Amino acid sequence: MLNERRLLTRRALLGTAVASAIASVPMATAAFAQSRPAADSPVATKPTPTPAIANSTPTPVPLTLPAPTGPHPLGTVSLHLVDRARVDPWRDSRPARELMIQIWYPARAAHGHPPAPWMSPGAVPFFERGQGIPPGTLLLPTTHAHLAAPVNPGRYGRPVVLYSPGLRSDRSLGTVLIEELTGHGYLVVAIDHTYDADQVEFPGGRVETFAITGDIDDALIAKALAVRTADTRFVLDQLTALNAGHNPDAGRRPLPPTLTGAFDLSRVGMLGHSLGGATAAAAIRADRRLRAGVNLDGSLLPPVTAGTERPFLLFGSDPGPGPEDPSWDRFWAGQYGWKRELALIGSTHISFTDLETLLPQAAPILGLTPDQVTQAIGTLAPHRAIHAQRDYVRAFFDLHLRHLDNHLLQRPSPRYPQIRFLR
Repeated sequence: MLNERRLLTRRALLGTAVASAIASVPMATAAFAQSRPAADSPVATKPTPTPAIANSTPTPVPLTLPAPTGPHPLGTVSLHLVDRARVDPWRDSRPARELMIQIWYPARAAHGHPPAPWMSPGAVPFFERGQGIPPGTLLLPTTHAHLAAPVNPGRYGRPVVLYSPGLRSDRSLGTVLIEELTGHGYLVVAIDHTYDADQVEFPGGRVETFAITGDIDDALIAKALAVRTADTRFVLDQLTALNAGHNPDAGRRPLPPTLTGAFDLSRVGMLGHSLGGATAAAAIRADRRLRAGVNLDGSLLPPVTAGTERPFLLFGSDPGPGPEDPSWDRFWAGQYGWKRELALIGSTHISFTDLETLLPQAAPILGLTPDQVTQAIGTLAPHRAIHAQRDYVRAFFDLHLRHLDNHLLQRPSPRYPQIRFLR
């Protein structure tokens, strides 16, 4: 049944970008999404064959991202962080936990600084090979941010938002929302959770791939949440050091000098998709430095469902006429701070990732029909889905980190018929 399948998608996987609702779409869709149910997952189904790609070399399809709407140009820089207090929980042969983060910030100017790629170059071949995409078939997009551009720190520093992707996803898949927040004055820090992402590139070209084995069950998800929560708290510690003038990059690679003092660490929120949304809920309970959180379509496990006194937004895919995810009901009952639950009508689980805009562009080269694309990302037009997500997520952080209220979260708006206020 559709509603049961939707609950399983959130409950059992919490992170695969391709949900069980699109399991009947050819594997080309799953390939582009970088993520799929494990063979022994309770929601895995036998895929239909991948459409044949013609022997002649096709013209590569250049993919693009929608431009952010804010007034600021964007800069970005990546850091290699090493937590020597932890043996890696997924690879005990690693004596320390290593992470990659990407900092996105309002820039003073972009001239002379090249645009940043959507995915780090060394990870692209792993992505293509792992997902069965012939090299060069898709020209992955560049972002609207410029590498190491000078930082515009604002008068008193910028409010900060951490971003956590879903299971088997990497930081690339949140770029559309990240750029929007950055363009409107936020400093966004995207975290790659090594070994539960399909690929993470480290300096020097080393790429670490997905390393979790076993059933994707409650015990594994609980472990992943504990690992990700520790990752988040470690990143917050490193941002504190960075803001004070230290360089926490493991290789001491140069950073934009004006990054020091750019973080207003009294105003920090967290945003995540799927397992990343559950991570936001877990981390906000564990660390009071996080002042507000957003869960994009991720299930929750106890004790996360107990909630906190700090503001939290549940923003989910189209629930249809059936029951909501029961973990969200439990969270709602336990959340005693500000709370709101929204649904994006006509969307699916992967609508809250960059695939909402990239998959329709890639469909012709992947041999997907319009019906298959609709099955993957829903019936809502991508530009309307992205517009609503951007505006409501930004309204939430504006309200709770900047104390700016545009009243968008108070009641339904006729400007956004695609948004349903559930409670």
